Amino acid sequence: MLHMKISAGLMLATLSAASGVALATDVFQLEGIGAVSRAMGGTAVAQDVGPGGMLTNPSTLSLGQNNREVMVGLDIVTTNIRVRNQTTGETVASQTHDNNRGPYFAPEVAYTQRIGDLTFGIGAFAQGGLGTEYGKTSFLSRANNGVNSGLENSSRLLVLDIPMAASYRVNDALTIGGSVDAMWQGLNLDLLLGFDQVFDLITSNRATGALVGALAGIPNLRGAHFSLTKSQMLGSGVDAWGYSGRLGMNYQLTSDTRLGASYTFKSEMGDMKGDATLTAITDGGNVALPGKIKIQDFQMPAKLNLGVNHRFTPQWSVAMDVSQIFWKEVMKDIKVAFVANGGGDLNILLPQNYKDQTILALGTSYVLNPQWTLRAGARFATQALRKETLFAVIPATPTKHLSFGFSYNLAPSSRIDFAYSHALREKMDNQRLPNTSDPIEVKHAQNNVTLNYTLSF
Repeated sequence: MLHMKISAGLMLATLSAASGVALATDVFQLEGIGAVSRAMGGTAVAQDVGPGGMLTNPSTLSLGQNNREVMVGLDIVTTNIRVRNQTTGETVASQTHDNNRGPYFAPEVAYTQRIGDLTFGIGAFAQGGLGTEYGKTSFLSRANNGVNSGLENSSRLLVLDIPMAASYRVNDALTIGGSVDAMWQGLNLDLLLGFDQVFDLITSNRATGALVGALAGIPNLRGAHFSLTKSQMLGSGVDAWGYSGRLGMNYQLTSDTRLGASYTFKSEMGDMKGDATLTAITDGGNVALPGKIKIQDFQMPAKLNLGVNHRFTPQWSVAMDVSQIFWKEVMKDIKVAFVANGGGDLNILLPQNYKDQTILALGTSYVLNPQWTLRAGARFATQALRKETLFAVIPATPTKHLSFGFSYNLAPSSRIDFAYSHALREKMDNQRLPNTSDPIEVKHAQNNVTLNYTLSF
């Protein structure tokens, strides 16, 4: 385990030019892994998208033309997130305030090798995450009764996936594959809850423990703030290791039509643990309680993918994927367990109640000449978040994307793949306790650029 942590840290340090993580747009997951898939709307189930395919459908590794490939790449994501207080009209944008923010950089690296009918692959990918940084002077840092806490409101979640995949060509029509994935996730979070939010959690039995009475007994309590953040390039306030895996198949239905299917299993992650500070906000100032914190049972969901790829001409092909992501099973509550160093505990269930998400991805590819291949795509998803449980620091709301990209062959054995994806602006509001005190409106759009270099030998 120590070796895995060191390897993952070195990989991130080598490939990340700045702090942060891609802010995912299928809730906490990127809309396609690798530039080929990303340019085609995230489609990857029934076509060769390069080594990155092992993170969607490992059976596609058998579709490649080369015996060995090495791929390195980088995602660069810039976000445009703005929150408006619907009562006062105040607004705040998520901007660079600390080492949490971006633009976000996410690494991709993979190696594949074919031996007869068997193809192996190993990689490391930023599967997704989220990030916001609102600073310490906006209305989000203001507790009840107009008390300014002077404390940050921010978030950064990084999910790193390290798949070890294999694909087998059963016959000329059928390929099957699977992977076992080591996973790491780290979270930074600064979150202020007004006293009305705290009271709502207590009365609904969502806040329990010895510290509940202590907090309620503090004179003129106006709010409570959790901080579990390391203000470092690669640091996370809490983190955990775990595992997942997936199965996949491809079937050549006709000479021009291929069908694909894959299933990713729900992750089995340990509780994210680390140091934290619980701060009581009062009229007379802040009272800080350092301690230990756990974010319990925070999992990535199972996912079912079905896809088809059809070639109209030797140069032109189209792809369509339909995916179902089972968020409902894993994102009912965010479970927080805090133990103060001086004694006393506080357990909080922050409601989320995500819905399962259905995604339609469309993509097309055209070989212009031996050097250039052009691609484009679109992606449409149902909304997984519910507006009544929206947090300003977890605005994973975009559901519609447009994309384009290309491949350029530098030589017969090397190429560059590029993709640009735009998440159309999504608007959502929340006017209910306990996840917001004042009614808020969140607007979120973003741009994503992906660049890969692949060497075949």
